[in-house]
Amino acid sequence: MHPILQVGDVLLSPDILTEHFCCDLDACGGACCIEGDAGAPVTLEEVAELERVLPAVWNDLDPRARKVLNKQGVAYRDIDGDLVTSIVGTKDCCFTCYDEKGICLCATDRAHREGRINWSKPISCYLYPIREQPLSNGTVALNYDRWTVCHPAVIKGRELRLPLYRFLREPLIRRFGEAWYAELEVLVDQLKEQGLLSD
Repeated sequence: MHPILQVGDVLLSPDILTEHFCCDLDACGGACCIEGDAGAPVTLEEVAELERVLPAVWNDLDPRARKVLNKQGVAYRDIDGDLVTSIVGTKDCCFTCYDEKGICLCATDRAHREGRINWSKPISCYLYPIREQPLSNGTVALNYDRWTVCHPAVIKGRELRLPLYRFLREPLIRRFGEAWYAELEVLVDQLKEQGLLSD
């Protein structure tokens, strides 16, 4: 298979089609929201959305997170100059909350699922473990971000034989549209016909 695939103006790493993945929150505890050294990448539009929905989720947030948000706001520039969500200390996203089993959840996403707000969460969170990288020529590159905390998701995905691109069908459609995802599926079928991709 080619080292880089293209659908529309989006470049894809082949492992997005070949690797299997399915989040297993019971196994990982939502570690992707509380590990790492920076917040989740966000756009200026998403910063505005986070500010808009903040009052609706304020009481769901940890007191330490509220303190950070009061002082710093919902986002900051990391050491690379990228805009990311504010974090508590050096890891926990300020928008985390926990369920009765102690599993870390996204407060805005939970509020959206409960019908309290009409916006879920930043697209970078929704697309994870795919990371998006804008390129200078106007195209976008999608890469699979391998992280040890997601190992349970890899195991579960292999058990279910669920490719990463299918697990992230809804986020990919939200980001690039139905027509783009249909084109991706056509590419997958072509690769299978050529013997370059297995089921």
